[in-house]
Amino acid sequence: MTEIFSAPWFWWAIAIAVALPISLVVLTEVHNALLRRNSYLARPVSLVRNYVLPLAALLLLLLKATEVRADATTVRVVATVLGFVVLVLLLSGLNATVFQGAPEGSWRKRVPSIFLDVARFVLITVGVALIFAFIWGANVGGLFTALGIGSIVLGLTLQNSVGQVISGLLVLFEQPFEIGDWVATRWIDGGRVVEVNWRATHLDSGNGVYVLPNSLLATELFINRSLPRGEHSIDITTKFSAADPPDAVCRMLTGLAQRVPQLRAGADPVTLIGATGEYTTTVPLHTPAEDAAARSTFLRWAWYAARREELSLDDVTDDFPSPLLFDDALQVVGRSLHLSRTDQELVREHVRVVRYGVGEIVQERGTVPVRMMFVVSGRVRLEVRSGGAVVGIRTLERGDFLGQTALTREQVKADARALDELTVAWIDRQSMESLVLRRPLLMQEIGRVIEERRASMRRVTAAD
Repeated sequence: MTEIFSAPWFWWAIAIAVALPISLVVLTEVHNALLRRNSYLARPVSLVRNYVLPLAALLLLLLKATEVRADATTVRVVATVLGFVVLVLLLSGLNATVFQGAPEGSWRKRVPSIFLDVARFVLITVGVALIFAFIWGANVGGLFTALGIGSIVLGLTLQNSVGQVISGLLVLFEQPFEIGDWVATRWIDGGRVVEVNWRATHLDSGNGVYVLPNSLLATELFINRSLPRGEHSIDITTKFSAADPPDAVCRMLTGLAQRVPQLRAGADPVTLIGATGEYTTTVPLHTPAEDAAARSTFLRWAWYAARREELSLDDVTDDFPSPLLFDDALQVVGRSLHLSRTDQELVREHVRVVRYGVGEIVQERGTVPVRMMFVVSGRVRLEVRSGGAVVGIRTLERGDFLGQTALTREQVKADARALDELTVAWIDRQSMESLVLRRPLLMQEIGRVIEERRASMRRVTAAD
């Protein structure tokens, strides 16, 4: 018994038998804790628990407990496997601590993947060489010499190609743009970045994807239209007749820009008149991706609004409405208000027929109407915002009217938006008041419509 206690292998065997299970239990708890925190270190800890510790314990048992010679094949095989596992552990730990856990915007997060691949290749090459040199006694000096000479020859042969790749990688490392940014170059007016790799940047222009080598971006001028963040805007130029009042034109254009759906929240558009008489409206947007839609909507609405305000957009006027359309609109007003032929003729001079474009706000929530409007053609949807979403209350069609609270001086509770090209007949408040004084029953009918629409709005918002 004394000989067993005094044997050198005994204490090594006891130490390994006790330390290995305890270490495995501790590492298991650490691994579970890292998994719960979604930590990048969970994988390296798992490698240590499942492979490094068991292989290290086996190697110690072979060398110390069983006293196998270090140059034995069995010991070399176990040491080689352990060396490979340690190499994998080093690569995994380096990647987890330096790059995967890097904060957004830091240089570690911007390092191109090809740099990481090259670094991994170098580490693997050096590690394998050290394993074969120290464990198997291989002479790797000649191998490194051959690799060095081959790299020099290859570099001289491909110096132009390699130079382009390196310049592209430097652009990628700097990251002057991100996925989703809009970039303009001399080859493309504007494109959204959809993919960036070590060789090229892919820009989606809407008419196809342009593939630009990063080496070109490294040597040519380009514009990142998404910078600075949150400050993108477009300038829309329009021209009116010199006889049009500038303040009226600026007020109309700014009001249209405030209703453009793509307008950035919390930002205010502005309209300025230039030295040549052109008006420039600056519309703040969220991203350049909304440029085309915002510009199209604004210009389309400006065409209708200019004619409603009796302004000459591009020095052009038209003869809208035609006599036939005006008579049709007058009949719609007469049927809606139950007017006789005599009453229709009395209100003829107070009726005005105008048009709205698709999507325009005909009547804005929170305002007091100054006129009543009667739908001649097209559709109008009454809508409210409830729970962060736009909810439709009802749709008005030919013969329906809105703006009835002009008589009661009350604010409207819902927006009225044109669903189609809309033609309406306007009657100003004073003319409607005179008409109501002559026809008391008409006020009762208008009051009934007001209460009916209020009840509809309450039902819709309550259901939402």
